[in-house]
Amino acid sequence: MSEIRTLHLPVDEATVRSLKVGEMVELSGDLVLIGGMPTHERLLEFLASGEVLPIEMRNAAVLHFGGYNIEEDGQVKLLYLNPTTSSRFNPYMPTLIRGFGLRIVGGKGGLDAASAAAMQETGCVYLSFPGGGCTLFTNAIREVVSVAWKDLIVHYRLVKLRVEGLGPGTVAIDAHGHSLYDGLQTAAADRLPEIMRGLNAARTATPQ
Repeated sequence: MSEIRTLHLPVDEATVRSLKVGEMVELSGDLVLIGGMPTHERLLEFLASGEVLPIEMRNAAVLHFGGYNIEEDGQVKLLYLNPTTSSRFNPYMPTLIRGFGLRIVGGKGGLDAASAAAMQETGCVYLSFPGGGCTLFTNAIREVVSVAWKDLIVHYRLVKLRVEGLGPGTVAIDAHGHSLYDGLQTAAADRLPEIMRGLNAARTATPQ
């Protein structure tokens, strides 16, 4: 198994640009959860208006993770943490990456070429987290630092979270324009003609 590199948040641009595709990392420190479409839409509104966010996101690590928080004895607790599909947010992410100078974005499913270009420009990486790691990720929670936008349902609120050893995450898009997803798409496209020939042969051989 590859060695897992620990990143202490916040990270600077030089550290981010030192990460390579395929490298495995874990996160310790403060990060921000942005888990839904309404969250992303509101972030774009704040960027456009210049209004100050209730939780600082400049040079931040942000994760496309879902969670459910409750309040007990005046304290907010996050009951679980699990990645959601980042590709749903492709239309928003290039602007958010550039606008906030994000250093890390994480989730599952990857981001598109426009987001990868923004990452290369600003110095940001995409971390891919396994979708079945809820227990592992939840155990990394140390503290809910703050929760904003409580007019939204809990999954869409802006949450600042303190974690220790959150991972493993794989550097799937680095800050130099390299993406594991590009290779997978190329390999899939290369195999498609062979797969279609096999399906057609099987269809022809099957008695009607």
